[in-house]
Amino acid sequence: TTLKGSNRGRPGSCRLMSEWTEQTNGSTSDLDQEIGRPSMVLDVVVRAEFHALLVASLWLLFVGHNLPGGGFVGGLVVVAAFGLRLAAGGSVELLNSLRVRSEVVLGLGLLVATGTALLGLVNNGALLQSRELHVTLPWLGEIATSSAFFFDLGVYLVVVGSFHWLLEVLSEPEHEGDLE
Repeated sequence: TTLKGSNRGRPGSCRLMSEWTEQTNGSTSDLDQEIGRPSMVLDVVVRAEFHALLVASLWLLFVGHNLPGGGFVGGLVVVAAFGLRLAAGGSVELLNSLRVRSEVVLGLGLLVATGTALLGLVNNGALLQSRELHVTLPWLGEIATSSAFFFDLGVYLVVVGSFHWLLEVLSEPEHEGDLE
């Protein structure tokens, strides 16, 4: 089917839709079923990639304070994974992908990032001054990290919480009573 002419300026008009409706004897129930049904291929691919994207984001988080990456980039990879879940399965799939409310994740991230930033002020230091941390764990031995990792962790949680909340809000169905 080819489109002829322009339908701009006429709300609700689509020549392709009207031609398709004429070909199907005015029945649009088949079209409603095609549009409302998610793609099974997209769903399977997204489910397979989702956990790999989460692992990649954690890798970016852990190497970020020494190499390119960090909390912001790692958080954006998680948000991309959530966006794929939303595209494949809708808002229900998005809500099932994060077990904790996005406001809690956002608040925890703000608390961790702010606490780490203020930790530099201890012992006459400067705001956001990096501190070394050495911990000995039973099975892993001694682990050395810095406060920059915890600041990255806070940024990671802020990005994940805020963008997940944004995706939740944008994917909610509109209610006619909300406009009044």
